[in-house]
Amino acid sequence: MHEKVRIKDIAEMAGVSPGTVDRVIHNRGRVSETARIAVEEVMKKVNYRPNIHITGLSLKRRYRVVITTPNVMEGEYWESIHAGIRHALEEYENIRVKCLIYNYNQYDIYSCREVYNKIAKIDADAVIIGTTFKEETVRLSKELDKKEIPYILVDSMVENTSPLAYFTSDHYICGYLVAKLITSIIPINSEIGMVQAVRIGDESANSSILRKKGFQDYLTEEKITNKIKRISVTAMEPEKYDEQLRTFFKDHPNIGGVVVLNSRGGIVADFFARKGIRDKKMICVDLTVPNVRGLKDGYIDFLIGQEPEHQGFLAMKTLIEYLIYRHPVKVQNYIQLDILTKETIVYYKQFNFIS
Repeated sequence: MHEKVRIKDIAEMAGVSPGTVDRVIHNRGRVSETARIAVEEVMKKVNYRPNIHITGLSLKRRYRVVITTPNVMEGEYWESIHAGIRHALEEYENIRVKCLIYNYNQYDIYSCREVYNKIAKIDADAVIIGTTFKEETVRLSKELDKKEIPYILVDSMVENTSPLAYFTSDHYICGYLVAKLITSIIPINSEIGMVQAVRIGDESANSSILRKKGFQDYLTEEKITNKIKRISVTAMEPEKYDEQLRTFFKDHPNIGGVVVLNSRGGIVADFFARKGIRDKKMICVDLTVPNVRGLKDGYIDFLIGQEPEHQGFLAMKTLIEYLIYRHPVKVQNYIQLDILTKETIVYYKQFNFIS
């Protein structure tokens, strides 16, 4: 009689959901200690033994994975994240995974909030979150925690969340490194322009906040006195870029270098190219197509890459192995940072098409 006991039966006897019983049996996902004890006591009472063929059954199941990131644009950072996710799905093509993709405007906190609210209502097996706004990510993570849905963060780790794992570069070190590089190549008494994208909701991206902290800490530790001047660009109104940049450099003639702590450095590089500006040094982040072009053309001096495609690949690969094979998961996963120049970018074959 005991062999006929089903997961549904155990759930009813323990006063929990069938999903909670499944997580306890296969040791995956977060389960409250109270629920775990209740399930284990029932299993012991009825002498329940898990089906030894569960892995085979899992391979036949279709898994629903929600993927939420900022909007994807060709040649940009988030396209690389999605490319990595696709490559992982191709590698595990025998696993039935249905991806539900929800994108939002990374320059509009209200767009992010609306999308996250929709995701919180979805019954998914797992979620991959491309983080931008800190508090919105915390709110979504709490909802997923309540439903015991595992989630993985890419691009940055967010405090007060409990992801299954996260894949990111060390943004604090990235900012620290940018400060070290730019202050080593500009005149001692010159000023540094720092590009700041103006967002709806006036909330900076989590990665940018961490980079700014690293940047400022380096200046403080080394007692560097170069003044920082903010270059505001209206992210959602590209037609205003030229006027905003022209006005800034006219009003600040002592700018010796520019730093861009998000992936949009190509905007300034393109402006320099069209205006013939060659006397400003520049450090940018991310191997986007516009940034690589600016590097090759000599308007960007150093470009820092953080392997977004690798982040996306590892995030999906980890989820699949966790859901199907119940592999142990390492929570903290930092991706390497690469410092590229126009002399070394040629060895990144994926960018050889850019002239």
